[in-house]
Amino acid sequence: MEQVKCLIIGSGPAGYTAAIYASRANLKPVLFTGLEQGGQLMQTTDVENYPGYPNGILGPEMMEDFRKQAERMGTDIRYAIVTKVTPGKPYHTVEIEDGTVIQAATVIISTGAKAKWLGMPSEQRLNGYGVSACAVCDGFFYKNMEVAIVGAGDTACEEALYLSKLCTHVHMLVRSEKMRASKVMVQRVLDTQNITVYWDTVTDEILGDKGVEAVRVKNNKTNETKEIAIKGFFVAIGHTPSSELFKGWIDMDEQGYIITKPGTTQTNVDGIFAAGDVQDKNYRQAVTSAGSGCMAALDAERYLAHHGL
Repeated sequence: MEQVKCLIIGSGPAGYTAAIYASRANLKPVLFTGLEQGGQLMQTTDVENYPGYPNGILGPEMMEDFRKQAERMGTDIRYAIVTKVTPGKPYHTVEIEDGTVIQAATVIISTGAKAKWLGMPSEQRLNGYGVSACAVCDGFFYKNMEVAIVGAGDTACEEALYLSKLCTHVHMLVRSEKMRASKVMVQRVLDTQNITVYWDTVTDEILGDKGVEAVRVKNNKTNETKEIAIKGFFVAIGHTPSSELFKGWIDMDEQGYIITKPGTTQTNVDGIFAAGDVQDKNYRQAVTSAGSGCMAALDAERYLAHHGL
């Protein structure tokens, strides 16, 4: 049976950065890309807030750069899906979709998270062409324009306030008669002059051919519809961490985000670390994911040295 020092699950910024650092530490890491090679950035067009790209870069191109660098450092990248992880000492058992079984002294979980969507065809058709699930990532592209945002939680309020500083007007669509966000966040939204909240309102259709031009909304109580002219449509109804594979033995919060020890990437299981969006529900940025990937590789290296592995 194959034995490895460091096995990485996931191929977003966290996974590839962990691979780069683990390779440079001579841990000879094996990285399994999973089904979505490159993670959420593969669905992103322009990335302008990642350091080192003064002219910006397309999300897929940036992830290709990450992959090439990890490979050049010596990472063994395998295009397959991990189906099961069984913790153990001194090795954890990792099963692959083709039936292969590998023993790993350390495992870095960097499986990411997926944005929740409304499930509309027009939403997916215009994803990256005016539709976004990250105001912090893409809000700058809609400076001095009108936008809409869907959501009713603290994150939706934070993103609406962020957009209000860039955009001429923010139309916030809330499907019920109240928000589930904290009172202080709701009040901040209501006190912001260029944010209009539409209560009891759902998205009926996102309009536009090659880009977002308007959104048609419907009032839940009156069934009245209206069109709002916008250039950007932001979905802020939450994320789902890709942590199903580890449920039952890795500590998680109520939403499924993996819990790590403060100041580290160490999970409750010795030798298993978590990095990136699968353990981060606050920032969810490529640069913070990459940073935690670096931390995970350093934590794994120290763990291996401490245990003589």
